[in-house]
Amino acid sequence: MADTDPPAGDSAPDAEATVGSGAGAVIVPVEPSSTLRSTIAHVAEAAAADGASAVHLVEIASWRNGDPESDERAAAAERVLERAAAWARADLEDSEETAAPDVEVVTAVLGADGYLFGADDYVRVLAEYAEDNGADRVVLDPEYTPVGNTTLLQPLEFALSNTPLSVETAPVDRPTRRERFRTEATTGRFVALFGLSLAFYLLLGDPTYWFDAVTGVATAAVVSITLSRVSLDSNPAFPRTPMRIVRGVIYVPVLLFEIVKANLVVARVILDPRLPIDPTLNRMRVIVGSGLPLMTLANSITLTPGTLTVRARDSDLYVHSLVPWAREGLFDGPLERWTRFVYYGRRAARLPSPRERDDVAILQGPDATEELPIAAADGGDPGSGGEAESSDGPGGDAEPTDDPSDGDEVTDR
Repeated sequence: MADTDPPAGDSAPDAEATVGSGAGAVIVPVEPSSTLRSTIAHVAEAAAADGASAVHLVEIASWRNGDPESDERAAAAERVLERAAAWARADLEDSEETAAPDVEVVTAVLGADGYLFGADDYVRVLAEYAEDNGADRVVLDPEYTPVGNTTLLQPLEFALSNTPLSVETAPVDRPTRRERFRTEATTGRFVALFGLSLAFYLLLGDPTYWFDAVTGVATAAVVSITLSRVSLDSNPAFPRTPMRIVRGVIYVPVLLFEIVKANLVVARVILDPRLPIDPTLNRMRVIVGSGLPLMTLANSITLTPGTLTVRARDSDLYVHSLVPWAREGLFDGPLERWTRFVYYGRRAARLPSPRERDDVAILQGPDATEELPIAAADGGDPGSGGEAESSDGPGGDAEPTDDPSDGDEVTDR
């Protein structure tokens, strides 16, 4: 996606204006933030004063083209970029600098043709874009969070400092505020949580007994009042939410079957010393989205004997497997397919498995295909080794966006 605002003047900036560090274009990575407007105003003023050729407003994609919800997320990014571009153009028009009319405003989404994992990948696409468009500076919004992950901002700044690009953080005031863990309270979330809580309470009790009905309503009300802001990451919608519930009910016996089957295999391996036990740590890059879908898949894998989800980092799951059969079943991706079915419908369930996408790796043992990433804490440097180093994924997806209304209308990945 690209949108270019042609310069108002018909001639290029004069020679004196093109001398110095401001002669090239400037790149501004964009994400919605409380200081984005101030950052755009600063960049427009500086670009006009320095005689910059263009201001490039770019958003680093946290999705891959063809993923479920990729169209919606790309459209949301386009709206953010359009708003930022409108601000930049208005600021340039209001500028008293003579070079202001000659500054182009360009918008683009970077990295949507493949997944980006970590600061190095972000800097790579930024550097390639800068080289292609004659940019020599990057200005960062002080509240900028790469693809929603605040822990990646400092590594991004450090990685940018190792490129020929000049890096600057916009000198704008940052509001004093606490990050809110809670989301906005809405009637839909309250009603949905109330209904689920009441149904669960009555399922455990006797729905025909008046005392259970009264205490169930009271309990559901308490749960909804206290937890409706932290339990759901999006508003329930019709028919999407009922369809997810129905598909979730279908998924329960499938998961139980997988658990029983894995129990029998693991029990047989334990009881028969001739059968191999080959514990390994594996990495599997999954395509289910973030938030609740990723949690569902990670917990489903953990509930299945022989596999244990050790860590979920962005779209990478680190899973310990006890026997080769469990590892192979993990790579074949039946649980990933069913998770996509629950949240996105039949078309998403038919997408390739992790093995078919070559999004898997064995991190231990003689069959290891990647080195084991070792980090003391989140954001720490992983161990050496090409692919292992790239396992620091982009941050948690920003807040997941709503998918299409029912499973048969979801975008194919």
